Amino acid sequence: MGDRGRVTTADGLDPETLAALQAVDTPTICNALEIVMGQRTALGFTRSPVIPSNPALPPIVGFARTAALLCSEPASDPPEAVRARRLDYYAYVAGGARPAGGLRPTIVVIEDADGHPGLGAFWGEVNVAIHKGLGVAGCLTNGSMRDLGAIDPTFPILAGSVSPSHAFVHITAFEEPVTVFGLRIHPGDLVHADRHGAVVIDPAFVPDLPRAIDVVTRKEAPILKAARAPGFNLETLLQAWAEAGDVH
Repeated sequence: MGDRGRVTTADGLDPETLAALQAVDTPTICNALEIVMGQRTALGFTRSPVIPSNPALPPIVGFARTAALLCSEPASDPPEAVRARRLDYYAYVAGGARPAGGLRPTIVVIEDADGHPGLGAFWGEVNVAIHKGLGVAGCLTNGSMRDLGAIDPTFPILAGSVSPSHAFVHITAFEEPVTVFGLRIHPGDLVHADRHGAVVIDPAFVPDLPRAIDVVTRKEAPILKAARAPGFNLETLLQAWAEAGDVH
C-alpha cells in the first residue's frame, strides 16, 4: 500500500492506514494482528472490562501519552507543587496532541495507582473539555469518570468505573509506562481502543494491518451470510466454512 517507510510510530500514520484502523472495532484489530503474526496470542490487550462514556462512538486510534494518579489521600507535596505538576502534565499532553483527524493522534492513558482505583474521578466535564481542546482523541483509564450528562458526548472515555466525586485526585507522574486493565502501555505506543477494550499495535505490524483487516472481513463474510440466511443448517455451514478457508 505505497511507501511502507511512512507507516511508523516515529512519523505517525499515513492517511490510508489511519483510516483503515479507525474503520474497524478493536476485536477486528486483534484478529488482524493474529494474521500478521501468523498465530494467536494472549498478550498485548486489556484483560478486564472497560466502561465507555458513550458506547456509540467509533474506536480511538492514537499514540499514548501516559500518566499516573492517586485519589484516596491528599497529595503529600505542597499545593503549588501539585498545581505545577498538573500544568506540566497538560503541557506534555499538548505537546503530542493534534486534532483528531491528524496523522499522529493522541490517546491519553492514565493509570489510577491508588489502592482503591476510581474512588476519585479525574475525568469529568472540565478535563474532557481541556483534553478535547488540546486535540486529544480520547482517553483510556482504569480510574473513574463522572459528569456523564455534562461531558462532551463526542469525546470517548474508556474507564474502569463511575464516581460522583473527585476525592483527592492528583497527577503523580507522567511520560512513564503505565498498566491499565492488565495491559502495559509505554509512552508513544500505538493504541486501538473501543468499548471492548484496548490493544497495543507493534509498529512492525502496522504496514500489513490494512491487508490483514481485509482478510478478516472477507473470511467472516461467507459464514455470516450463510448463518443469517433462511434455511441455514449444518450443510450450508460446512460449505460457508470451506469458502472462508479459501480466503487469503
